[in-house]
Amino acid sequence: MGPFMSPFNNLLCMLLGISFTVWFTLLLVFIIVPAIFGVSFGIRRLYMKTLLKVFEWATMRMERGAKEKNHLLYKPCSLNSIIAKESTSLEEELKDIRRNCSSPELDDSASITTDPSPSSSEFDMSDAFYFCRRGIESIVDDEVTKCFTAEELESWNLLTRSNYNFNHISSRLTVLWGLGVVIRYGFLLPLRLTLAITGVGLLVVLTAMIGFLPNGRMKNFLSEKVHLMCYRICVRALTAIITYHHSENKPKNGGICVANHTSPIDVIILASDGCYAMVGQIHGGLMGLIQRSMVKACPHIWFERSEVKDRHLVAKRLSDHVKDKSKLPILIFPEGTCINNTSVMMFKKGSFEIGSTVYPVAIKYDPRFGEAFWNSSQFGMMNYLLRMMSSWAIVCSVWYLPPMIRQEGEDAMQFANRVKAAIARQGGLVDLLWDGGLKRGKVKDTFKEEQQKLYSKILVGTQEVRSRS
Repeated sequence: MGPFMSPFNNLLCMLLGISFTVWFTLLLVFIIVPAIFGVSFGIRRLYMKTLLKVFEWATMRMERGAKEKNHLLYKPCSLNSIIAKESTSLEEELKDIRRNCSSPELDDSASITTDPSPSSSEFDMSDAFYFCRRGIESIVDDEVTKCFTAEELESWNLLTRSNYNFNHISSRLTVLWGLGVVIRYGFLLPLRLTLAITGVGLLVVLTAMIGFLPNGRMKNFLSEKVHLMCYRICVRALTAIITYHHSENKPKNGGICVANHTSPIDVIILASDGCYAMVGQIHGGLMGLIQRSMVKACPHIWFERSEVKDRHLVAKRLSDHVKDKSKLPILIFPEGTCINNTSVMMFKKGSFEIGSTVYPVAIKYDPRFGEAFWNSSQFGMMNYLLRMMSSWAIVCSVWYLPPMIRQEGEDAMQFANRVKAAIARQGGLVDLLWDGGLKRGKVKDTFKEEQQKLYSKILVGTQEVRSRS
C-alpha cells in the first residue's frame, strides 16, 4: 500500500498548495491591495444590490404564501407607536385633569371657585391620576428597554435570527435559506476570518515596528498609513459597505469627535476613513497586545481600571491631548454603552467640559443585511463577532456634521444635549434623555426627586400666591 499511497499523498498536498495559493492571491489582488490604496472595484456594492433583489423576491413570496394560508404577517411596532404622547408641562396636564374631574354641582354647593388650574387648591385628589397614568405608560411603553433589544424587521432577510415566523412559509424559501447558510458559513465566514486575522496581525506587527522610529513627521505619516490600511482590511472582513456624507466636516487635529454608539465596530467604521486617537481602558490578552502595539506608533489614551473612575485625571489627559494641535482628534462615544440603532441616549458631559471644538458624527446602520447592535448582556464579544461575520453584510451611512463649540453661558450638559440633538436629527434617531447606564442599573433617586420637586414647586407657588392675596 505504501508505494501506491505516496503518489496520492503528493497529489493531495499539491492540490492543497494550489488551493491556498489561489485563495491568498485572490485576497491579495481583490481585497488587500485595494484596501492599502483605499480603492474599491465595486464588488461589494454589486453584492448589496443583488441581496436587495433577493430580499424583495423573498418578501413577495412570503406575502403571497401568507395570503394563500390565511396567515397574518407580523409587523413590528415602531419606537413611538404604542402610546401617542404630547409634550406638555406638568402644570398644564394637571390643569386639564382638574378641569375634566371638576363637578359644577359640588363647586356651587361648596361655594368654591370653578377655576380648575393647579392654583385653585393646594392639593387635589385628581392629581394622582396624572402620576398613575405616567407610571402605567412607562410600564407599557418602556423607552429604555426597547433601546437594548435588537431592531425588528418587517420582512425576512433569510437569517434565522431576524424573524421567527418566516422560516417555513414555502419550500422555495426554505431551500433559499439553506443555500444562504452554505454561502455564509462555507464561503463568507472563512474569507472574513482570513481577512480579520490579516488586518489585526498587520496592525500589531507594523505599529510595533513603527514604534522604534524617532518621533517626527515620518513616524506620524507611516503610523497614519498603517492604521488606515489595517482598518480598511478589517472593514472588508465584515463586508462593510459604508457611505460617508459631508467629508468636508471631518474632524481635525486638536478636536474631539463624538458619535452615537451602536457597536464596537463603530471604531473601525470611522477609523477606515480617517485616523483618530482612541480612548479606553487597558485590557489584557489579545486586546491588550493590540493596545500596546498601537500606542507605540500613535498617542492613543489608555487608562488603568483605577484611573477610569478619576474624572479629573481623565479630563486632564484629554485636555492635554487636544491642546497639542499636531495630535490626532480624539474619538469618544459619550453614551458609554451600545444602543440599538434606533435612538440616542444621554451623553456623559465629561468630554464636553474640556472646551475644545467638538465634531459630531451620526452613524446609522441598515438592519436588513445584518444586525450591528451588540447586546453585551446577552452575547459575549466572540459570539457577537461570529454573528457579525456570518451575516450577509454590514451596511451603514456616516454623516460628518459641522463642528460645534460651547456657547457663552452654556454649561457642559446643555452643550452635550445640543450635540446629541444634532446627531439624532441627522441620523433619523430618537433623542432620549435617559442614561444608558440604566441598561444594567436602576433609575437614580435624583431623577425621582426632580419629579417630586417639580410637583412641590407648583404647590408651594400656590401657597405663596395665596399668602400675598
